[in-house]
Parts: sequence; structure tokens; C-alpha cells
Amino acid sequence: MTDAPHVAAPRSPGHTAATPDTPRRARVAAPGGGARRVPGWLWSVPPVAVLALVFLYPLALVVQQSLTPDNGGGAFDAYASVFRSHAFRDALGTTVWLAAGATAGCLVLGFALALIIAFVPFPGARAVAKFIDVFLSFPSFLITLALLFTYGTVGMANGVWTDVTGAADGPFHFLTTPWGVLLAEITYFTPFVMRPLLAAFSQLETAQLEVASSLGAKPARIIRRVILPEALPALAAGGSLVLVMCLNEFGIVLFTGAKDVTTLPMLVYGKAILESDYPAACVVAVVNIAMSVGLFGLYRVVSKHAGA
Repeated sequence: MTDAPHVAAPRSPGHTAATPDTPRRARVAAPGGGARRVPGWLWSVPPVAVLALVFLYPLALVVQQSLTPDNGGGAFDAYASVFRSHAFRDALGTTVWLAAGATAGCLVLGFALALIIAFVPFPGARAVAKFIDVFLSFPSFLITLALLFTYGTVGMANGVWTDVTGAADGPFHFLTTPWGVLLAEITYFTPFVMRPLLAAFSQLETAQLEVASSLGAKPARIIRRVILPEALPALAAGGSLVLVMCLNEFGIVLFTGAKDVTTLPMLVYGKAILESDYPAACVVAVVNIAMSVGLFGLYRVVSKHAGA
């Protein structure tokens, strides 16, 4: 005796079977009681509209003002005037060398500190690693104020010096120089290099280090041959991010009070606020934006390859 064949129950007209692979699409109720699909592109309209109103429209106005200034002139007259000025060339050079120097300092210091936190056992290492995450949320001017309280003209270091020696003035005046700006930027941006490094070191197999050590490799050789190759992607990603942020840093330069240090963001501030030269300010802003977007594209490419 064989089992009776299974007979599927009749389905009502218009009923379709749903399969696991059938993509789910948004539906809205139609006036007649049915359902109709909402086009996927329609969901992108609200965020694009907000982005265009808040960001793209002001940016377009800046570009327009740089090309067709209200005070008249040709399309690129403002660019020619700004590019010929010594102030722009000096600001561009200062911006580039400060960003490059701060990035190099952050890479060296960040790599050394990340090595200590990740591989040198000491009490509180886990707390220090968590503090780095909190440090990333600090505003840049806070670090600058801390340095001013310590090494400023009337800071603690100069105060101790004058109290001990009886001198009228202390020896620490470097914060108002380019080296003070560089120190402040390295101090603030180093954790942005350490964070991806610590994440990379946490994925490093300790067995590789133990094998290398058992074979007689010195710590310097282990770092060079085992740890550094694993850290290169994280170093590249962190360094690219720091380079982009240093290129646009404004608060640190402003709060140090370095009068002889003018970067591109400071030049935009001076042209727009102090001189009311809006076409020149827009030209400098467009140049700064172009450099930032280019470096950010580089950062995204490096981060993609690094898996950051």
C-alpha cells in the first residue's frame, strides 16, 4: 500500500509564493486597498536634500564667489591675485611643512607608545588604552590651553624658573613659534595614530613573537621583522588621517598665539574676518578644500587596503 500523493491546496487568484531569495521591497498602501512598490531612489531624496541645503549650497556659494566676485573682475582674477601674493605662498608652505612634520612626529611617537602599551606588561595598561579612546573626543584647543598653562609666558614652568633663579622672565617662549604649534599638534594627534596601531597589535599572534624570541632574535629585530610589517597598514591609515586633520587645523594655531605662523585656515580667517576680503578668502578656502579632498581620497584608499 502506498501513500496517497500530496495534493497542494488551491490558492486564490493573485497569490504568489514567497521564497527566501525574494528581495523585500517597501510597499505602501494604495487608495484602492492594494500595495505598490516605492522606488528605491525615492528614499535617497530626503538625505540628499538636507546635504545639499546644509553643505553643498554654501560650498557652491564659496566657489561662485571665488570665480565671480561681487566687486567685479574676471573669472580667475581673484585666483591670480591670491596666487601672486607672498602671504598665500607663505601660508601654503607653512601649512604643508607643519602638517608633514606633525604627521611624522605622530607616527614615530604613536608607534613607540603603542608598542609599550601592547607588548610591555605594566599595571594600568588596559586603562591607558581605554583613555586613548576618550582622548580622541577632546577638542584641540583644550590640549593647547594645557600646554599654555605649563609652558606659556606666565605658565608654571616659567613661574618655577623665576621663583628659583629670581629672574624677571622665564626661558620658555617656544609655544608662540612654529615649534610650539608643531608640539601641540603632535601632542593632540598622536592618539589618532595609536588607535589603529593598538587594534592591529591586538590581532598579532603572540606565537610569532615567542618563536622569534626562542630563536634568539633581539627585541629590535623582532620589531623590525615581525611587528613592523603587520603595523604598516595601520600606520599608513593613521598617518593619512592625521595629515588631513593637520592640514585643516585652526584651533591649535589660534590658541597658541603664534603671530608669525599663518596657515591656510588662518589666512581664510584673516581675509574674511579681519580684512573683509571675501573673494580672496573664498579662493584660499577652495584651495584648502581641494587639498583636503585629495588627501581624504588617499586616506580612504589606504584605509580600504589596510582594512581600517
